[in-house]
Amino acid sequence: MRAPWRSALTLFGLLLGLLFGYYLVHALSFWAKFSLYQEIGIALVLGALGGFLGFFLAAATDRAMRRLNGYMERRVSHYTAQELMSGGIGLLFGLLAAFLLSTSLNAIPVVGNILPILFAIFLGYVGAYLGLGVARKRRSEDPQQTERGTARGKATRSAPKVVDTSVVIDGRIADILETGFIEGPVVVPQFVLDELRHIADSADVLKRNRGRRGLDVLNRIQKEMDVVVRIEDKDFPGLEVDMKLLRLAKHLDGKVLTNDFNLNKVAALQNVPVLNINELANAVKPVVLPGEEMTVHIIKDGKEPGQGVAYLDDGTMIVVDGGKKYIGETIAVLVTSVLQTAAGRMIFAKPRLSERQEPNGSRLQAQP
Repeated sequence: MRAPWRSALTLFGLLLGLLFGYYLVHALSFWAKFSLYQEIGIALVLGALGGFLGFFLAAATDRAMRRLNGYMERRVSHYTAQELMSGGIGLLFGLLAAFLLSTSLNAIPVVGNILPILFAIFLGYVGAYLGLGVARKRRSEDPQQTERGTARGKATRSAPKVVDTSVVIDGRIADILETGFIEGPVVVPQFVLDELRHIADSADVLKRNRGRRGLDVLNRIQKEMDVVVRIEDKDFPGLEVDMKLLRLAKHLDGKVLTNDFNLNKVAALQNVPVLNINELANAVKPVVLPGEEMTVHIIKDGKEPGQGVAYLDDGTMIVVDGGKKYIGETIAVLVTSVLQTAAGRMIFAKPRLSERQEPNGSRLQAQP
């Protein structure tokens, strides 16, 4: 939407400058004589100035229109179609009443020209307010209509999801959005795009690859998925990126989409809703209960003496008590306990009886 606004306003400013230059030269011709080349030169200079003015005015108008559009979307989403129609009818009746009073108001000395405008604003607002009130009262008296309106309101009021740099680089957000579990528009702040661009231009190879991966993920979301992606230009100079995200989420009445544990804590302190990808991943991991049996591959020793460490396919760490001697082997273990932490889940286990060894090192097979 930005390009059409800029093109139209730039062209409008150019034409306005040319017309102003023409009439200025025509007005000054009464006091000074200009040659044809001088008249054309003055008109072109003023036209160029008008074009530059229109170009810069277009940028400001574009930002103002997008803010107004976002504000109107948030306000309108709180009302049903019937409420909006009732409010519009009330507005028309208010304006009609102001029009009928305008003849009498014009006869009042001094303020007669201003009162009709003020009455039109006041009566229009009163009419719209009363129309919305009547529609809400009717909806509250009809339980079925209230239920439908509530469901429709929940569908239309899906909060925008403001993504941060870490969740874009992580990449799992694309797969989650593809499943349709996250509703509402995805908002990508301009300062997040700038940070991704700086990372992608880094001299460090690892950082550069991470930044480019994040940009590829955004392109995939925008081009290949049926998801509304909105680039938000609003910035908060002087603040860190994390604080900017929280301020933007408050401004948009949205939620922050992240996998940053520290940002999650700060957002909780500021009462900003957060959707944490890591918490979602932990929530959908298979449930393992003490006493269950599983087969794991021991890959390294643990922190405590005699421990061995294995991992599930989803990255869950399994600490096997007495598993150090099985490093490099695949064995059957019994789960003894499960520990859920903020960083993830850990499973503690011990080798199954059939895996225990005699003191001389030979294994004993469990007898039936």
